[in-house]
Amino acid sequence: MPELINKTLGQLLDSTALKYADKDAIVFCDLNYKLTYKNFKKLIDEIAKGLLALHVQKGEHIGVFAVNCPEWVILQFASAKAGAVLVNINPALKSHELKYILEQGNITTLFLTEQFKNQNMIEVLKTVGAVHGLPLRKIITIRTNKYPEYMKWEDLYQLAKGISDEDLIERENQLDSKDIINIQYTSGTTGFPKGAQLTHSGILNNAYFCGLNMHLTDKDSVCIPVPLYHCFGCVLGTLVCVNYGIKMVFPSEVFDPQKTLEAVHKEKCTALYGVPTMFISELALDDFNNYNLMSLRTGVIAGAPCPMELMKQLIEKMNLTEITIGYGFTEASPLITQTRYNDPIELKVGTVGKAHQNVKVKIIDPEIKEEVPFNTAGELCAYGYNAMKGYYKMPDKTKEVIDSEGWMHTGDLATMDKDGVCRIVGRIKDMIIRGGENIYPAEVEEFFMTNSKVEIVQVVGVPDQKFGEQAAAVIKLKPNEKWTEEEAKEWCKGKIATFKIPYHIKFVNEFPMTANGKIQKYRIREMLQKELKILV
Repeated sequence: MPELINKTLGQLLDSTALKYADKDAIVFCDLNYKLTYKNFKKLIDEIAKGLLALHVQKGEHIGVFAVNCPEWVILQFASAKAGAVLVNINPALKSHELKYILEQGNITTLFLTEQFKNQNMIEVLKTVGAVHGLPLRKIITIRTNKYPEYMKWEDLYQLAKGISDEDLIERENQLDSKDIINIQYTSGTTGFPKGAQLTHSGILNNAYFCGLNMHLTDKDSVCIPVPLYHCFGCVLGTLVCVNYGIKMVFPSEVFDPQKTLEAVHKEKCTALYGVPTMFISELALDDFNNYNLMSLRTGVIAGAPCPMELMKQLIEKMNLTEITIGYGFTEASPLITQTRYNDPIELKVGTVGKAHQNVKVKIIDPEIKEEVPFNTAGELCAYGYNAMKGYYKMPDKTKEVIDSEGWMHTGDLATMDKDGVCRIVGRIKDMIIRGGENIYPAEVEEFFMTNSKVEIVQVVGVPDQKFGEQAAAVIKLKPNEKWTEEEAKEWCKGKIATFKIPYHIKFVNEFPMTANGKIQKYRIREMLQKELKILV
């Protein structure tokens, strides 16, 4: 078993920049922006000094409310060098949500870009209300000069001149790899968002093992179309690259399938990240065949199960012969399990692989909390170095996720075989109980994806007077395909148990999504209940 790395993010960055000084570190394709590791480190050190000049203290919380941009990545490492805790904020948030995180997260300094899609983020901040009522004392804009009332990113370079190299070294010498360095807010679909506190060691090692399982070397380069505010971007993206001294390639500010393939083509990326819906939209591009993707080899799919049909297309059409499946949650820094680059296709479809290095996994009965036999569904729990330090200022919520023995409870239903291979079958709260029979949505979705007409399918439970719950399938068909509810049900007969055949089948053109491309099942459920006039 590989040993854990005992470094801070700053120490990791320094050693990599020394070893790979003249190698490309970071590329932002749509900004025509490129830095070598030597220059990347130089800018990071300057911004870290700028933070010291602002009197940012060790352990102080600074927020980043921004789209993917070079400054985001520079700030990630600069704040770590200054010992500040970086609080990631989803750029899609509105004023009420932003105010909650600014207050609850005790953020004293906020960095923000101006635009996210059609939303002016600075106007969102202004509608938060009186800043003097918040812990916030400094606001710094990125890539805009329109707002003279706020500091600009460039101002930090000027402030840095008053701080010596020795001052920065002195601060870095006060830091420890076990320090909290990042707070990531989990989505608030079940109440207020909770800030998971992550350490240098937790995220740095998780990224290292992720790269190990992809068989990465310094000859690779990773295309990162996923958002930086999420673990997928700022741990499995930036930190994987810095661990291995490889080039991180960002196609665009927000996900764009065309720009993603352009980036792979132009920069000859060997690895590509995404959730299944991202890969599906890339494959569906009219000009897909115009891009040379032969440089691709590996990457990570996470956020949802990868259907067999999609996996076949990724291998055949995108050359992703060594793609891996990652599973976890923010609280675990984030990966708990991962398939390995050389696993057979059968393991990469329907399973999430084995436990990550230095992480233990067990499956327990959600009611009695005891381990279940192999291949029996129960709650997946994990134990290891990657556990968060708890939710910020929420000890009671922390106890709901991390028990007294240190095991993290994911809330996901899974099975594990005798070889340690895990298979996710759904969320505990998403499991459908129809007349006493358990229906696992992931199993039914996997079945529907074997039909060549289906592009994406989501299965949810809706209330039913007779059975308690019924399964409902919401399907997006591939272009130019036609299918009726009756035909779909008829196709199911004889192939899956009758009780698993969805009682309701609905066809849609799109699904409600989070900002980072995950389908929101709770909104699908709400939509169906409204359309079907189901009283809860």
